Amino acid sequence: MSTSTSTIVIACCALGTLALKGAGPLLLGGRPLPARLASVVTLAGPALLAALVTTSTLATGTSLTIDARLVGLGVAAVAIRFHAPALLVVVLAAAATALVRLAV
Repeated sequence: MSTSTSTIVIACCALGTLALKGAGPLLLGGRPLPARLASVVTLAGPALLAALVTTSTLATGTSLTIDARLVGLGVAAVAIRFHAPALLVVVLAAAATALVRLAV
């Protein structure tokens, strides 16, 4: 029975995820996180989300692409800065992207 490389990679990722999820409760055992570590954990989510959005917006394969999506991201950032509701942020970003694509 042959096993493909992708199956091995998926299995290793699953085992690694399981180990990481189990390590926290095993190591801390109900104790609160140290303050320094808690501040890092708090900032990790927004930083990872920002990296994901930026990569999705600017990357095409292995190259950097600057196009209408960047304008939409900029409009969304400004709308978020002014505390616009999430639905309005999405609509404004989509509209800005569509207008730039229409103009170009």
